[in-house]
Amino acid sequence: MSGNPLLEPIHGITLEDYGAACARLGSGLSEDDVAKALGVELPVWQEANLLWPERMKQDATFHIVTLFGQYFGQADQHPKFSGLKASASPEGAGNIEKIKQDKDFYQELEVARQVAYDYGLDGAQWIVDNYGIPIGDFQIAASLWNDQIHRDIQADYAGYNQRQAAYQAKYQQLFAEKQGGNVADDIEF
Repeated sequence: MSGNPLLEPIHGITLEDYGAACARLGSGLSEDDVAKALGVELPVWQEANLLWPERMKQDATFHIVTLFGQYFGQADQHPKFSGLKASASPEGAGNIEKIKQDKDFYQELEVARQVAYDYGLDGAQWIVDNYGIPIGDFQIAASLWNDQIHRDIQADYAGYNQRQAAYQAKYQQLFAEKQGGNVADDIEF
């Protein structure tokens, strides 16, 4: 590869394979499905799944982690995984595509997920339950939108914060209503 021994494949599984496989695991594929897609037996995949993170820990330059993130975000383009997806409802499949194509939709759900956590819920599970978007697909969308969002913040910091605050208020109201109000709603000063 690049002469870096840490980037050499593990049992034939490249870092690109590993990144795409992790994304697909996060999107609902089983380890068996991943192993089959990679053309290896399950124990071979499981060992590679243990060894790639160890290599990442050994890399003081963070080059491997950076590449892993890139490959994770490009899982849809990986030839062994491009046509392999976990089953999703038609609505969920539509939302999975929408979150990857609609930055505003992604940003709204990013805030909704955090507000769910703030209200004591599993935000990632709330996104799955309400939109059918598994965490792996959500993280792929995050990697797709990251650079654009940073450019948006630099171009219009106040506008970005205003939109985020509006999303936050919307979901705080939603979660407060679902739990019968906020803890301190009846306190007067």
